[in-house]
Amino acid sequence: MRNTTRLKQMMAKREGLTVPGVANALFARVAEDLGFPAIYATGAGIANMHLGAPDIGLTTLTEVAAAVAAMADTVSVPVIVDADTGFGNPVNMVRTVRVLERAGAAGLQIEDQVFPKRCGHFAGKDVIPLDQMVQKIKAAVDSRGDRDLQIIARTDARAVEGLDRAIERALRFAEAGADVTFVEAPLSLAELERIAREVPVPQVANIVHGGRTPDPGRAAFAQMGFGIVLYANAALQAALRASSQILSILKQDGSLENGSGLLATFEERQRSVAKDAWDKLERRYRD
Repeated sequence: MRNTTRLKQMMAKREGLTVPGVANALFARVAEDLGFPAIYATGAGIANMHLGAPDIGLTTLTEVAAAVAAMADTVSVPVIVDADTGFGNPVNMVRTVRVLERAGAAGLQIEDQVFPKRCGHFAGKDVIPLDQMVQKIKAAVDSRGDRDLQIIARTDARAVEGLDRAIERALRFAEAGADVTFVEAPLSLAELERIAREVPVPQVANIVHGGRTPDPGRAAFAQMGFGIVLYANAALQAALRASSQILSILKQDGSLENGSGLLATFEERQRSVAKDAWDKLERRYRD
């Protein structure tokens, strides 16, 4: 079964499937090894880790596509890709969909923010007119080669125009052909429940540690009927904390002896990148 079809079926079950965000191919492999059935190529994570920059629309389509291609080449599970605003107008969206589909995306999340976009849990956002976003969605739907490639249409209108208008936008996105919709940054369980109840297509929730949306847990999201729940930057935040801790020890002590408990073993590191499989290939093609 194609990964696009697998992802479509996962979404349709509306079981609140937990999907971790990954910023690179190594994190993607860790997530797959732990048994997650899908991963999310986080735009914020790629900006933070690749550029050392905040999530304010600085990444380019080619940078994101390169990261996605590495992930898709590394894992067998579906990859959902944060495609930001589509990197331009509806014509740009056509190219965005084609490039990211070739890179291995099983689903594309596109949003209605004014470019340059900002993290969904940042202040100072704005959204484009509804009719413009509808045309972007139509362009995305028309441009996919695989009809099961999931088009996930996100609105950031909750923070700008309120929940009623955000839900109205989500309904229009579904009418325009979006397979899934995503109302970003609701502020309460009541708002989450209303979104899942009032919008007929599968829904995405996004949980950011320190962000605006509460986290009632997978069972509650499943009961509400959400398709997937993203934890977009949990791995990134954990890696940032751990790397800061171990480097602080190294700077202070000039040695790793007092920080060995923070480090993966050499063997764990090699297993995480499937070194055994590459060794087998080397032996197979050795003269």
